[in-house]
Amino acid sequence: MSDIRTVWDAGVAHGDWLLSEGALVTGADLATAMLVSVFTDAMAAPDDVIPDGTGDPRGWWGDQFDPDAPLGSKLWLLQREKQTQTTLNRAYDYLAEALKWLIDDGVVARFDISVEWVRESFLGAQIIAYSPGGDSLHTGKYLWAWNGIN
Repeated sequence: MSDIRTVWDAGVAHGDWLLSEGALVTGADLATAMLVSVFTDAMAAPDDVIPDGTGDPRGWWGDQFDPDAPLGSKLWLLQREKQTQTTLNRAYDYLAEALKWLIDDGVVARFDISVEWVRESFLGAQIIAYSPGGDSLHTGKYLWAWNGIN
C-alpha cells in the first residue's frame, strides 16, 4: 500500500495532495515522507524561543502517542531570524534532525542537505536522499518565503 502523494507547490509555498479522476493519487512515498518531515511543525523544546511571542510550542498532535519519535522540523522557529550564516546553520540542523528517522528506519542511508539564501527573503534547501548502495533515490528542492529581519 502506498501513501497519499503529497507535492510541494513552490508558487504558493505549501504542500498539497494530487487528484486524478476524482481519486487521491498515491505513490512517491519517500518524497511525501520528506515533505511531511520538513514542513510539519515539530514541537519546540522548553528552552526554544517562540518567534511570535505566544509561547505556543506547536508540534504535531500525534507525537503524544510516540514521544520518542516526534514528527516535523523546527524550521518555524527561524521565521523571524536575520538572514545570516548562523540562521542557515540552524536551518541545516533542523532539516537533518527532521529527516533522521528515515535513516534510523533504514529507508535511506544518508542525506546531502544544502541550504542557502537564494535571494532576499527566500531560504532555499536541496535535499538528496541516497540508498544504502549509494544511488540517489530522490532530490527535493524547496523555497521558503522568509519573514526574517534583514
